[in-house]
Amino acid sequence: MAIALRTLDDGAWISVNDSREVGVSDVWILEREECCSCPLSYVLLEGFTDVRVDGTHVVAGTVGRCLECGQRVSIERLPVGRVIDGEFERYDPASIPRVRGVVEPL
Repeated sequence: MAIALRTLDDGAWISVNDSREVGVSDVWILEREECCSCPLSYVLLEGFTDVRVDGTHVVAGTVGRCLECGQRVSIERLPVGRVIDGEFERYDPASIPRVRGVVEPL
């Protein structure tokens, strides 16, 4: 079963099958040195630039700001959920450090 993905409201939301599922108001905890110099980056997302399926992951291009150091970050592939048996399952923003090898900076 295919799912429909798109960004809504000038990048404020990711829509899955015409339902707003992921918004920019969450703080994502990332273990990526490329984001900034913080050991853990607490990134407040400011907007989604695109969304797509990559294998079983739903990944988004996004921009945001680290709340620890203030650096603006761009991420090409932030995993925001996955597709299981044709259904979307949203990731908890605090769980992303455990999803290895998927987050890549721009």
